[in-house]
Amino acid sequence: MKKIILTTTALALTTGMAFAQDVVRMGTEGAYPPYNFINDDGEVDGLERALGDELCARAELTCEWVTNEWDSIIPNLTSGNYDTIIAGMSITDERDEVIDFTQAYIPPTASLFMGMDEGLELDGAVVAAQTGTIQAGYIAEQEGVTLIEFATPDETVAAVRNGEADAVFADNDFLTQIAEEDPDLMIILDPVPLGGGVGMGLREGDELIAVFDAAITSMKEDGTLNELLIEWFGEDTQTW
Repeated sequence: MKKIILTTTALALTTGMAFAQDVVRMGTEGAYPPYNFINDDGEVDGLERALGDELCARAELTCEWVTNEWDSIIPNLTSGNYDTIIAGMSITDERDEVIDFTQAYIPPTASLFMGMDEGLELDGAVVAAQTGTIQAGYIAEQEGVTLIEFATPDETVAAVRNGEADAVFADNDFLTQIAEEDPDLMIILDPVPLGGGVGMGLREGDELIAVFDAAITSMKEDGTLNELLIEWFGEDTQTW
């Protein structure tokens, strides 16, 4: 990954002091467009790349991007392989027992089902979801529904296309763009509100939480966060 060095006007930090660390390693999955993905140049791209770069600039931090598979993304944060998770991770009580979160940078949105049969009923259906997500947890608790889990988001969609699953259950902004581009796939069933929005995950007690919280707040206040959300998710997305 190419190292990003960002220095702009200093951000007034809530801690009242600058954060002193040589490099802040920003951990992401790189496989969940438009949140984060690897572009044709082999670099991390997407909403969270643009957001993370701007947050680092406002906080005058030197940041580099690191990719990690989703199913081990929290253990590799807590073990010190990177300093933040910025990977479309919903804020939940269960995760908050292991790591800490910044305030949400993406508002809470409903999760959606996508399939090939608009008349599908959830009872008796086979539903694909990515391992370790709030969507997989929700389906696992539903009676009469069979959950099949996959390591990557692309595999969950492929399971619907090849008939292995009747539907995929995932984040709104991930599925709607796929459904818009594929005439065989459609949003079905009712939306399900889950999670407390998407935030950055950090090790418990890390002083970087206050640093990034201040930067997120500044982006909300000046409207640039809403501009990014609309740029990457479309005019109909939830904003602050």
